[in-house]
Amino acid sequence: MNPPMPEIIANGIATAAALPCTIEEFLVAQGLPPRSVVVEHNGAAVAPSEFARRPLAAGDRLEIVKIVAGG
Repeated sequence: MNPPMPEIIANGIATAAALPCTIEEFLVAQGLPPRSVVVEHNGAAVAPSEFARRPLAAGDRLEIVKIVAGG
């Protein structure tokens, strides 16, 4: 029996994550283009330029908001 996959809390929902990974890798795995969202990691805003360098650990909390353009 395989151990359970580690989880990240994304928008309040426990979500399996292939750790180790970065915020960018997590977003892509969730089907979210990294440039289409704003992310808060453990309570701190993260610049999009940091997504590829910011590692995630089991139990980390992400708040992910989709950017919507329109007029």
